[in-house]
Amino acid sequence: MTSRERIQKTLQHELPDRVPCDFGGCSVTGMHASVIYRLRQALRMDPPGTPVKVIDPFQMLGELAPDLLDALGVDTIELPGTDTFFGFPKANWKPWTCFDGTPVLVPGGFTTELASDGRIYMYPQGDRSAPPSGVMPSGGLYFDAIHRTPMPAEADLRVEDNVEEFGLLPDEELAHFERESRRLYEETDRALFASLPGGGLGDMAWLPAPFLKHPRGLREPAEWLASLVARPDFIRAVFEKQCAIALQNLERLFEAAGNRLSVLFVSGADYGMQAGPQIAPWIYEEAFLPYYAKVNGWIHAHTTWKTFVHSCGAIEPLLPYFIQAGFDILNPVQCSAAGMEPSLLKQKYGRQLVFWGGGVDTQRTLPFGSPDEVRREVRERVRILGEGGGFVFNAVHNVQPGTPVENILAMLETFQECRDYS
Repeated sequence: MTSRERIQKTLQHELPDRVPCDFGGCSVTGMHASVIYRLRQALRMDPPGTPVKVIDPFQMLGELAPDLLDALGVDTIELPGTDTFFGFPKANWKPWTCFDGTPVLVPGGFTTELASDGRIYMYPQGDRSAPPSGVMPSGGLYFDAIHRTPMPAEADLRVEDNVEEFGLLPDEELAHFERESRRLYEETDRALFASLPGGGLGDMAWLPAPFLKHPRGLREPAEWLASLVARPDFIRAVFEKQCAIALQNLERLFEAAGNRLSVLFVSGADYGMQAGPQIAPWIYEEAFLPYYAKVNGWIHAHTTWKTFVHSCGAIEPLLPYFIQAGFDILNPVQCSAAGMEPSLLKQKYGRQLVFWGGGVDTQRTLPFGSPDEVRREVRERVRILGEGGGFVFNAVHNVQPGTPVENILAMLETFQECRDYS
């Protein structure tokens, strides 16, 4: 099968020739730039010192270039947007060095300031006249968002302030999607993976809006979570407006890319902690489900795309509601969290959800285990989650900096050995 056919079979819960693989298809299935640099060096793909492009400065994710996708046997390819999470374009690349010494290329708008305490501050849209919107601790490996917005008085809460970032896709962005989707579809046989801008309702990464110079509204995470119960009418009004914009953008995205897309990343809002959900299932059912059902319903009625929901943590009690909302694909399948045992998930939800991830634990096994422990876990996860199809191999979230390259090679080599269904 071609990679695209392999993914399509899997998304239909049919058995392909082998288990598909994704690395780099979206912002939660990639690798840190330092990991990619060391992996390319270990595979002798570059001379020492060859920099890696940072395509996501927020998480400092590196580019998985076509030659690396080929080497890893990856079946997906990202249809990327033109801007970064800090609001500047992925263009005009320039050299930079990570704290650990990794040589990288960053976009021209990557505008930082080194503080006396060693912290590095990032500016929205590369504009130093605005307050910084991100900070990398001294010796850090990625940026944290800075919450810059004072809590408004109750009487001053306005829906418009909390949907400022959710606008219609500009014509030039749509032209980019049309052009790139056609090129990637015709020049590769990989399944195209795109993201819906503004699709995640109440996404904690979006909430502080590091791409806006002066965000307004209710943006402090703890207050936002409390507002799901304390201010339900306000939250629903925000979601109603955001959903309406998302539906218009879906129409525009389909006009641009059509059914060349295979997968659409809709929601990246995290609902789980290590020991359980951080919201009650009834809150998801009342506050989130109706709007995601509208988005997923439109997609299923008008396209052949499958919809992708990302949520870390112990979210098993929420999975029936994800299914009811119309999601097709679950990521990252955090098997180390309570109640997320692979065999349980496969038995209860394997006919309704495609498991995208879960291939190896990125909290303990991959960064801190031995290569043999990595091999054992990869074989076990492929055996359980891959049974009967409905599984796309990926690590549990992005491969983190500091992960031994020996363990990454053990993961990749073992997967290649056991991915064939025959």
